[in-house]
Amino acid sequence: MTEPRRDKMRLGAFFHPTGNHVASWLHPASQIDAGTNFRHYVELAQMAEAAKFDLMFLADSAAVRGGDLQALKRWPQYMAFFDPFTLMAGIAGLTRHIGLVATATTSYNEPYTLARRLASLDHMSNGRAGWNVVTSSNPLEALNYGLNGHPDADYRYERAQEFSDVVKGLLDSYDDDAFVRDRATAVYFDPAKLHTLDHKGRYFTVRGPLNTARPPQGYPVFAQAGISDAAREMAARQAEIVFTPLHSIPMAQEFYRDLKGRAAKYGRAPDHIKLMPGLNPVVGDTAAEAEEKHRYLQSLIHPDVGRALLSNALGDVDLSSVGEDEPLSPPVREAALNSGRSDAILVVNTMEREGLTLRQMYQRYAGARGQRTVKGTAVQIADEMETWFQARAVDGFLVQPPVLPSGLDDFCRLVIPELQNRGLFRTEYEGTTLRENLGLPRPASRYAGAGGPNRRPEG
Repeated sequence: MTEPRRDKMRLGAFFHPTGNHVASWLHPASQIDAGTNFRHYVELAQMAEAAKFDLMFLADSAAVRGGDLQALKRWPQYMAFFDPFTLMAGIAGLTRHIGLVATATTSYNEPYTLARRLASLDHMSNGRAGWNVVTSSNPLEALNYGLNGHPDADYRYERAQEFSDVVKGLLDSYDDDAFVRDRATAVYFDPAKLHTLDHKGRYFTVRGPLNTARPPQGYPVFAQAGISDAAREMAARQAEIVFTPLHSIPMAQEFYRDLKGRAAKYGRAPDHIKLMPGLNPVVGDTAAEAEEKHRYLQSLIHPDVGRALLSNALGDVDLSSVGEDEPLSPPVREAALNSGRSDAILVVNTMEREGLTLRQMYQRYAGARGQRTVKGTAVQIADEMETWFQARAVDGFLVQPPVLPSGLDDFCRLVIPELQNRGLFRTEYEGTTLRENLGLPRPASRYAGAGGPNRRPEG
């Protein structure tokens, strides 16, 4: 029998502007102008902080969605929304504890620019910044940066790894105690504690040093998603939060063991990676109420949006030849599997395993964006979360309310107290930084002296 866990569940809050459900903007309880409403995001962050969430998380895209405008006009996500780092900087001044994890692509950014943003956000928030490392999935992003199309997946992952290494190197530009700021001696910083990176690699040549002090957390917390072998290897090497979609306990347990097992070869402790797949909770005072909430949202899905959503998840394959009540044809299936998208593999496997039609799959996918939907009372949802947690299939969840702000309010009012009563989730924050609250160590600078209090970890 597996020994009960003694650690606490980790919870993040994922905020799509109006909610995670693709039709959330049509729900009368949603904030319809959420994508450009700063106060909306502040109130969400403060609500999640009052409930003691570890972090809030924002996705990003460096391009609007492509495809049929007749579908896109009914699907506002990524068509008008804030830059996540700018938004998080504003939220930093209006919160005190919650972690602020923003997405930024390594395919269409430069390491120096992003390192400055990360360091600035970590200082402004007193150590609460996180970076969701992505390689971009929207091929239209390339057209905004002087390219004719996405580089292939291997190129993007290799570039991402070097990009991340350069960011870390730049964040180590100053030792923690470099800035003496002594008026008596007229010395502002110690030159011996300033380091020039002088990186020359395959993808980047970056001299440095960074013109920002070393952040409170050393490095921001690194987050990542993806289920491919390349994604797992990159996560094992550097990720501290992993948001990969997981749909069954056996699947999650295999991923959990594999990911944490790979970490050892990089000199990392298994519990320094927190596996937190997405969870789309539909909460009701009764199970029937939760079912009705979900049924109503599903009824709002326009077929054009459902088809466009599924096409996007399958790697932007053309679904015009597939009827609403038909399974994927062999050519479409092959095109999806060859798209290089981890979402596509999960969707195809689910459709084939359960014999789902196009309509059935887009209705399922619309509610959770490839993650898992759980419906029921607070007790039922907490039961499900506890089962996964105690089975060592996850370390926590990235909670994706279907409608905002009402879905977050339901979860905070009803589910959080149930988890706390079971001793599964904190009642107070343990520390002041995101790392402290997640139980993660503060990484030492690569220039720290051997044997000192901040000795650089091996690997």
